[in-house]
Amino acid sequence: MDLHARLRHQLEGFRDCLRDDLTAPIEHCPGWTLYDLADHLGNGNLWVASAVRDGRDGHHPVPAPRDALVPWFEDTCAVMLEALAADLSAPAWTFHPPHTIGFWQRRRCQETLLHRWDAENALNRPTAIDADLAEDGIAEVFDTMAPRQIVRGRTSEPEVAIRVRAHDSGGSWIYGPGEPVAEITGTAEQLLLMLWGRLSVDHPAIGWTGDRKAALVVLAGPLTP
Repeated sequence: MDLHARLRHQLEGFRDCLRDDLTAPIEHCPGWTLYDLADHLGNGNLWVASAVRDGRDGHHPVPAPRDALVPWFEDTCAVMLEALAADLSAPAWTFHPPHTIGFWQRRRCQETLLHRWDAENALNRPTAIDADLAEDGIAEVFDTMAPRQIVRGRTSEPEVAIRVRAHDSGGSWIYGPGEPVAEITGTAEQLLLMLWGRLSVDHPAIGWTGDRKAALVVLAGPLTP
């Protein structure tokens, strides 16, 4: 999967939302409007470019301009995409292993995908998430985001294992020790949105078998920031 190209596509999709109502509230980012989300994502782009270029966490965000938001956002995308157009194994400062450009290509693709969904949802026109990107996002929750939450003391190691299975793509992931005590099913998109708190665990599209109570404790983590 060419994550650099997929990242560019997600950024363009988010940018297109910025030509709409910038005061639209973002449902899953309390207190934020579409403008605030653009400010967050654009400054994140510059943060990553700095992390790659300077090899450290050193970006100081400046509020995005309200009167020229689209060109500002496009500029932040260009800066980041240029910084990430390199060998995936090239070194970069990151907040979690691996400390490579490949880490940032994946992380920013997932970050942008999720916030593109947030923006489109705020404008009542969400588009489908590609199953392969959703699968990679689910894997990232379990191999990167949840371990980081543990390292930072935001949650503890799970005491039991759960299995998450995407019935549309066939992807399956186990998180936790031992044999899974429960299985949670849905499409790859639905499972990704559930893991990031965009879809309720009680949503009728989410299927459950096994010890739901124990699985809910694992999912409550929190597994993501």
